[in-house]
Amino acid sequence: MNFNTLNAFRHQVYNCFERGADALFNLCDALLCETQARSLPELSYSPSFERAWPSLYQALANGDIDDVKLQRVCVQALLEEVPAGKTVWISVDASNIARPDAQTSEDRGIIHVSNLPRATKPISVGWQASTVMLLPEVPSSWVGILDQRRIPTAQTAIEVAIAQLQALIPLIDHPIILVADRWYATADFLRACKALGIQVLIRLKRNRKLYRPPMRTSTRGRTPLDGPLYQGSQPESMHGAQASLTSFDKKGKTVTVRCWRGLHFRQAREVPVCVFHVRREGAKDSKRDPRESWFVSLDERAMDIPLAEVTSIYGRRFSQEHGYRYLKQQLLWTHVHVHTPAQFERWSLVVSIVMNQLCLARSLGQANYRPWETRQREATPGQVRRVMPSILLQVGTPARPCQRRGKSPGRALGFHPKPATCYDVVIKKPKEPAASSG
Repeated sequence: MNFNTLNAFRHQVYNCFERGADALFNLCDALLCETQARSLPELSYSPSFERAWPSLYQALANGDIDDVKLQRVCVQALLEEVPAGKTVWISVDASNIARPDAQTSEDRGIIHVSNLPRATKPISVGWQASTVMLLPEVPSSWVGILDQRRIPTAQTAIEVAIAQLQALIPLIDHPIILVADRWYATADFLRACKALGIQVLIRLKRNRKLYRPPMRTSTRGRTPLDGPLYQGSQPESMHGAQASLTSFDKKGKTVTVRCWRGLHFRQAREVPVCVFHVRREGAKDSKRDPRESWFVSLDERAMDIPLAEVTSIYGRRFSQEHGYRYLKQQLLWTHVHVHTPAQFERWSLVVSIVMNQLCLARSLGQANYRPWETRQREATPGQVRRVMPSILLQVGTPARPCQRRGKSPGRALGFHPKPATCYDVVIKKPKEPAASSG
């Protein structure tokens, strides 16, 4: 890639800004260049932000971004150098944004907070966001943001993920394998992936119940809807594997992969699935390093995932965890406390644009290393971000120069703003069990 490719991408992104375009694009450049900034006021003092600090808040409050057009631009730019016919790996996951004290922020719900002391309840109040990422071949923070949306309290993470994939998959002209965590191993999600024609590899809970093809055990009555049970927590049900492979890891320990085809969930009998069971003798058998793992994929395209590549393909999903960490710790995704959900969605799009520009600038081969950092490994997003000011000087910006408007008259005499409206936390009711279909 050369500077013209990055320049073209920046102009296409600028054309996606329908209102407040110049201030929003200056905000993107400020976040791209200021590695030491930790708040919006610090970003407003960046040389890349040519306007005064009120323009920054005005852009997030009243700006407008065509997210459909932006999604098409990002997909085209990130997949432009991928050879035709090559399989691409994408992942989808949801992340929590804690806002426990933001009583004037609307549509906050109950969220889970990890890594808290055992004496503290692992729940808080805030928003959720669903992200679809383009994964690199080697697990790292080099992820491309294909789509990023806030999850309203009226919807679930599964429903938002399905809507994201329905809008995204028609834009990709490559074979796709989607990897996801165990929360996405549901009947609705697998049914949607089958309709979209993509293969999946999703982690499966140990106690999740699946069923084999129905078998008639009596001449009376109708044929049963479900066959014998398959459940990972019941070893006696794990018989009759169609395929098995034994290999060795880097430490010489045994890795066994077994496969069962023709299974189904009771809620989606029309969607046959394939289950992989991986047993690693060299694992610590802890929560982070389990000895046994289960994965589910669509049975119609089970040949897309050979037994020898099950663990390596799912290992790509950890790039999403690295990407989330970089978005939160370095690109201030959760550090910036905006007021309304619309402002947070706008800020999330700004963060995704910055991350995608870093992915494109990676091909330029420029990075800034600290004296103690090794040059033997590939550059990290943080090292490439340090040289972005010099790159942007060569590329330029499509944003128009700032035009001074004079001194604001301020508030009218005697005007007293009303206090902001406080909103209650949305508590979802427990889902009613669906009626049995037989």
